Amino acid sequence: MGNCNSQPSADSQFRPGTNTGGGPNHGINVLPADASAPRPPKPSTHHNLSSSSAAPNHHTAPSATPPIGRVLGRPMEDVRSTYVFGRELGRGQFGVTYLVTHKETNHQFACKSIATRKLINRDDIEDVRREVQIMYHLTGHRNIVELKGAYEDRHSVNLIMELCAGGELFDRIIAKGHYSEREAANLCRQIVTV
Repeated sequence: MGNCNSQPSADSQFRPGTNTGGGPNHGINVLPADASAPRPPKPSTHHNLSSSSAAPNHHTAPSATPPIGRVLGRPMEDVRSTYVFGRELGRGQFGVTYLVTHKETNHQFACKSIATRKLINRDDIEDVRREVQIMYHLTGHRNIVELKGAYEDRHSVNLIMELCAGGELFDRIIAKGHYSEREAANLCRQIVTV
């Protein structure tokens, strides 16, 4: 709904279930913490530097791995290293949705930024995990917004989704005022077809 007609290009680097495209978070492999043994993270060109990283590293490891996020259970990665944040599109109980632009392709997306400080109990964290899993599994359906990537940093979980610029369904219904039975049936079919 909402004019979500953007399709990924043939050379798109966002494919669910893969970890390609410049970092470990472009593919969406979110599983419950106990679902599988942790896999070593792939090298990323994006690193989060903390004050502790200024001290000399006396370990033999060639590079430090970023900390694991408590929500997604993957290495943290700064979404701002891949996307430029624009204007605010909406606001909800847990976060804010922004217009973002991919730095390399200039494609525009929506970024739902969920503040981790507002995820106060285990149920809140599980709700976010479940949302990511559901969106991942429904990717490719023509009437459901497509999840392009999931990132977690120290302050938020950021869900990159296709941009739906058509407005709210409720506003369209109010503006039109009256639907024929055929139009209403078509609209309802689009809503319930999954």
